[in-house]
Amino acid sequence: MTGPVRVLVVDDSALMRKLIPQILAADSSIQVVGTAMDGNFGLKKIEELRPQVITLDLEMPGMGGLDMLKEIMRRHRLPVIVVSSHSTEGASVTLKALSMGAFDFVAKPSDVSSRMPGIAHELITKIKAAAQSPGFRSMTPAPSTASPAEKATPDVRNRPSRVVAIGISTGGPQSLQHVLPQLPKDFPGTILIVQHMPEGFTEMFSRRLDEICAIQVKEAQSGDLLLAGRALVCPGSRHLKVKRLPLGDVVVLTDEPRVNGHRPSVDVLFKSVAEEFGSQVVAVIMTGMGEDGAQGMGMVKEAGGMTIAQNEQSCVVYGMPKAAIERGFAIRIVGLDMLANTLLAQCSQDRKPGLNSEIADSGKSAGAGRS
Repeated sequence: MTGPVRVLVVDDSALMRKLIPQILAADSSIQVVGTAMDGNFGLKKIEELRPQVITLDLEMPGMGGLDMLKEIMRRHRLPVIVVSSHSTEGASVTLKALSMGAFDFVAKPSDVSSRMPGIAHELITKIKAAAQSPGFRSMTPAPSTASPAEKATPDVRNRPSRVVAIGISTGGPQSLQHVLPQLPKDFPGTILIVQHMPEGFTEMFSRRLDEICAIQVKEAQSGDLLLAGRALVCPGSRHLKVKRLPLGDVVVLTDEPRVNGHRPSVDVLFKSVAEEFGSQVVAVIMTGMGEDGAQGMGMVKEAGGMTIAQNEQSCVVYGMPKAAIERGFAIRIVGLDMLANTLLAQCSQDRKPGLNSEIADSGKSAGAGRS
C-alpha cells in the first residue's frame, strides 16, 4: 500500500463529522478525503473521491446506513467500518450490517464529545486492517441442518466427547454464521467461543446464532454446563474459563485484566481448556486482527490437543491464524467451508461416554496440569 489510507466519513451528526477526522489526523498514514451527511451524499462522494475505507453511521435520515451499505457492497466492494450506537437497537442494526458485509465496527461511547478520543486507537487500527484486506467478501449464513422444531435441547446427562474452543475477531460474525448452522443438532462436542466484541453485543449475537443453528447457542453465564450440542459465547468485557467439577464441567466468567489488549481474550480461554481438558481439546483460531490466541494454542498443542487455524484465503483478516501458524502451533490449516465437517470429524472420532468418564476410566493425562 502506497500513500496514506483514503477515508470517507459518513455521519449525519455534524459533531461526528468533525470528531472522527480530528481523531484520524493523529495518524499520518490515514487521510480523511471527505465527509457526507447521509447515504445519498456518501455514494456521490465515493464516485468523486475514490476512498479506500468508509466509516459509516447507520442511523441517518434520507438514505440510511444499511441502504448505503447495500449499495456499497453491490457497486464498490469497499470495506466499511460501522460507527455504532452502544444501545440495544444499535447492537441489533450493527449485527445486521456485519451480516451484510461490513468489515467491522466500533461502538460510540455514551459521552461522545469527551470520550470519543478513547476509541481512537481501535478505529485507526481497524481502518488500517480494512485497507490491507486482500479482497472483500460477504458470506450468506449457511442453511441450518435442522428446522426450528428439530432444535437441539442439550441434556445434562449428555457429556461432550470433546471441548471445541474457538477464538475469532474481525470477520467473526459472518464466519460463525456460516460455520455453526452446518453442525447437526446431535453434534457430540461442546463449543466455547471468544469473539472480540463489546459488552451488550454478544447477547444479541448469541441469540441471532441460536435462531439459525440446530445446536443450542447462548451467551455464557458462570455455572453453565459444558454439554454436547451446546455452544457458549463469552460475554463482552469478561474472560471465559472452565472448571472440572464432580457433577459436571462448567464455565467460569472472570473480570481479570485484559490480555493482549482484550477482554474477552482467546489466550485466557485456550490456557484454561488446555489445563483442564488437555488432549480432549480442539482449539480453533479463525479470522481476526492481532495475535490473541497464538500462545494459548501452543499450550493446547503441548497438552496433546488438536489445533486448527483458518486458512488465509478464507479469512477476512489473517492476523490471528497467521500468528499461530508462524509459531508452529497449528496442526491443521482448514478453509472456512471445510471447518464444520472438520469439527464434526474431530468430535466424533473414538467417541466415548463423555469427558469425565473417559478420563476417570483411562487414567490418562487428558486433564493433566489442571489446578
